[in-house]
Amino acid sequence: MDDLEARRATAADADRVTEIITLAFAQDPLWGHALARPDGGDGHHAAFWRLFVEGALRYPWTWLTGGGEAATLWIPPGGAEMTPEQERQLTGLAADYLGPAADDYTELLGRFEAAHPRAEPHYFLTLFGTHPDHRGRGIGMRLLAHDLELIDAEHMPAYLESSNPANNRRYASVGFEPHGEFTYPGGGPVVTTMWRPAR
Repeated sequence: MDDLEARRATAADADRVTEIITLAFAQDPLWGHALARPDGGDGHHAAFWRLFVEGALRYPWTWLTGGGEAATLWIPPGGAEMTPEQERQLTGLAADYLGPAADDYTELLGRFEAAHPRAEPHYFLTLFGTHPDHRGRGIGMRLLAHDLELIDAEHMPAYLESSNPANNRRYASVGFEPHGEFTYPGGGPVVTTMWRPAR
């Protein structure tokens, strides 16, 4: 579509994809809060996101724009975000880095899991981000539209979790509809789950 170049990411792209996601979510209302350390540092964020990236790269459904400006990480129908070992590593990172907030982080992950629809096979957009140097040019949304064309060709639905309310209208513009919502433990930032029916 247009002149957008997109390719399937491989394990060799893990560093770039991790960099995009880490920077894209650094100021996210939910994840900036969930990953906050008592000392205010953020050098640990990449280690958390790396596990999600490596989990998604087990499948051929992580996409990068040609210049590495944006990335979409999908879990295909029947897949899982992480292996059991990666899940254990994630829990260990929370304990090592987040101090008293580690329990809230673990509870938050449980809320994501509980909210996830299971009745119908679907593609799950686990992470989606544009490098801050390239924001505001529509590159990320064009990449998402590219992905959705492929999903539509399979006549499959899609699901995502929006951790920033400012993005909800963008997702609505490509066919996602609000499905539900939950909050960070203790009444913090809101997550909106969104569903896009098969076409």
